[in-house]
Amino acid sequence: MLGIATRRASSLAVLAAGALLAGCSKGPPALETIQARHQLNVATVNSPTSYYQGAHGPQGAEYQLALAFATSLGVKLNMYTVPDMAALRAELKSGRADIVAAGITPDTTWSRAGLPCSPYEEIAQLVVGQRGKPRIGNVEALVGKRLVVVKDSPQVRILDELRAQGVLGLQWEAVSHPQADPLDLVSDGKADYAVIDANEFLYAQHLYPAVSVAFTLPERREARWIVGKDSEDLLQRVNAFLDALRNANGLEPLLAAAAPESPDFEFQISQRLQRDIEVELPTLRPHFEEAAKETGTDWRILAALGYAESKWQRAAVSADGAVGVMMLLPDTAAQLGVANRGDARENILAGARYFNRVRDQIPDVITEPDRTWFALAAYNVGYSHLEDARILAQRHGKSPNAWTDVKAALPLLARDEYYPQAKHGYARGWEPVRMVENVQLFLKLLEWRAEPAEKKR
Repeated sequence: MLGIATRRASSLAVLAAGALLAGCSKGPPALETIQARHQLNVATVNSPTSYYQGAHGPQGAEYQLALAFATSLGVKLNMYTVPDMAALRAELKSGRADIVAAGITPDTTWSRAGLPCSPYEEIAQLVVGQRGKPRIGNVEALVGKRLVVVKDSPQVRILDELRAQGVLGLQWEAVSHPQADPLDLVSDGKADYAVIDANEFLYAQHLYPAVSVAFTLPERREARWIVGKDSEDLLQRVNAFLDALRNANGLEPLLAAAAPESPDFEFQISQRLQRDIEVELPTLRPHFEEAAKETGTDWRILAALGYAESKWQRAAVSADGAVGVMMLLPDTAAQLGVANRGDARENILAGARYFNRVRDQIPDVITEPDRTWFALAAYNVGYSHLEDARILAQRHGKSPNAWTDVKAALPLLARDEYYPQAKHGYARGWEPVRMVENVQLFLKLLEWRAEPAEKKR
């Protein structure tokens, strides 16, 4: 028996082949148009797995992949968001978008809108339930359970095909998204289980500690880009790009680099801090103290920030290209006139200046120590997302000027019922909260363990 992904791929191949034979293209070839305007237009949705604004610019797996493709064409990338899948199809049909990229598993609805490219990712499907409940391990065990999925999602089609393959009693409720979120329903006990993309759960697990993975479905779903119906040349170019990237072992690392950090990362590094105070800090401390004199920020705050960023590793390099003790991105370093991001002194001085620049954006009404916590959060997630969280806190009757209230609002920017209404969209809001908590912990340890400068002399 053919698997879901195999049969779907065969169907899509027939659809694409039919479209390729359907007469001559209207207007100039798609690639010629793109090259003439020097810009690739890619429509997507605001989501953690596709596209969102990070502290230092756009983030998301679809953005990283689209940027690499635009670079391969020698043109600029214009990536923009629309509200939902129906709007994506409209962008494609109108010709405003050359490509739509949002982790799409195409069906007949998509075949009427455009041509599916080769799959670039196979996404595992997780069945999740409440933590602590009796574990189940197969699809048959879902029969008779309250199972929820998002309406019109690939998960609905996967469950349809599983039922057609013989799980006759399988039933589920399809809920409208984002008005109702399957993970919310499971977390609140209003549903027993939900089916969700594994890469989406990487982000959501920070927000739903009461939800855990029960088992993984045997079938994965294929994610593809869609190009316009008259864009056969662009289809071939995308497929060649994906093949070349895959053959160079560059596709999986690119997608993995867009994934969130492990939730245990800060816990693990905090365990090393006491040892690193003795081993690593002595050679870096003069640079932190010099930066403190220049900026007026306590050297221990800068040192704690540097530890949260890189564990004081001079040669640290992140997946998004940040380098050094303070993890400076190329654009930030260029703005600050840094010649060598790998030089510890130059890196620390620039990081301190950037932190001060961020702190200067914080409204004067916010006083210390909250002003520092707000600045640290903005250093991590970006000032625009911090402002969204302040607005959200105020809407909930909380103070937009109190860190304890705003830190409760920040993680909501990753939840579907909140971020579509936020001015700057999705943010990994749990990360700045965790970072500030880590800096606070590291700062206490530095205050307790780091020898005062007077005594050191």
